[in-house]
Amino acid sequence: MALTGARTPGSGPGAAPGHALPAAPGHALPVTRGRRTAPAAAYGLGLAGCGVAAAWGVHRLVPAVPMLTAAVVLGIGAAHLPGVRGLVRGGCRAGLTFAGKRLMRLGIVLLGLRLSLDDVLGLGWATVAMVGCVVAATFSGTWWLGRRMGLRGDQPLLIAIGYAICGASAIGAVSEVSDSEERDVATSVALVTLCGTLAIAVLPLLQHPLGLSDAQFGRWAGASVHDVGQVVAAAQTAGPAALGEAVLVKLVRVALLAPLVAALAVSVRARARAKGRAREAKRPPLVPLFVAGFLAMVALRSTELLPTAALAAAGTAQELLLAAALFGLGSAVHLPSLSRTGPRVAALGLCAWVVIAGVSYAGVLLTT
Repeated sequence: MALTGARTPGSGPGAAPGHALPAAPGHALPVTRGRRTAPAAAYGLGLAGCGVAAAWGVHRLVPAVPMLTAAVVLGIGAAHLPGVRGLVRGGCRAGLTFAGKRLMRLGIVLLGLRLSLDDVLGLGWATVAMVGCVVAATFSGTWWLGRRMGLRGDQPLLIAIGYAICGASAIGAVSEVSDSEERDVATSVALVTLCGTLAIAVLPLLQHPLGLSDAQFGRWAGASVHDVGQVVAAAQTAGPAALGEAVLVKLVRVALLAPLVAALAVSVRARARAKGRAREAKRPPLVPLFVAGFLAMVALRSTELLPTAALAAAGTAQELLLAAALFGLGSAVHLPSLSRTGPRVAALGLCAWVVIAGVSYAGVLLTT
């Protein structure tokens, strides 16, 4: 028998949050948060698509500017442009964040199709060892210096991995494992992209003063420039021989992304265990799914079963996905906030640039 005045579950002032009251007849149910997620993501993805189209147009007009570099810059611009910044920080934020994380993962997976085991073996073990030393010296030196300079959050780690491996793609991969804050990721991407863009203009001017042949210059560019597109833009100034060497050396650096991410996952787990909260802490897998996908694509490319047309289509898709992701990351950059740590971030970027350029130059001379 029902008691008079009894409350239905979730109807009183003490009701648990998230339990909606039954709708009265003739009144529409309120829109739930879950139903708003898809449209919000669609708006942001649409804006990212416009950013990719604009970046493609910039690259077509000025071929020396890689599309991925243009995407980051346009994302930063959109975050500060009157009339657009409201959308970037409001209704489009969910979709832009989705692009910066999820689309980045897909782009990294497809990046594996650029590398085969035969390419690595063709370089020779001396060159592979040289690349490994460059990556180790740049990563450890930049991370240590960033911590000594007191940079906030995961910025030292993210900047170190961006310089050592493959720019923004590596930063996106590591941020997934370390669960870094979006603004740390955005700041690191902005710095690495800026320095990589400057390298496109600076490195070709140094080829002859440093006494490098075209092939040596290509290896130096591949070992020291961050993003794959930036490597291509810098190396192509010295001709096809330099370009071929640069891409191969660069892809060997990209291949080192998987073991570094796995090592970081082990470190995150160990820190959680040491603090006695292993059960509560988010435990990243030792090999994240997108890294396993990257390795699977390398193995697939090594079989030589894929036709040239399929590889070309995958390359285009990879560049579009990464461009959308970088536009999303660029849109998270807030220049007024960045200005507070800007001098220290810029100093770290300059020091890391000197380290990777110097170590890779010495390595090229020793192995050629």
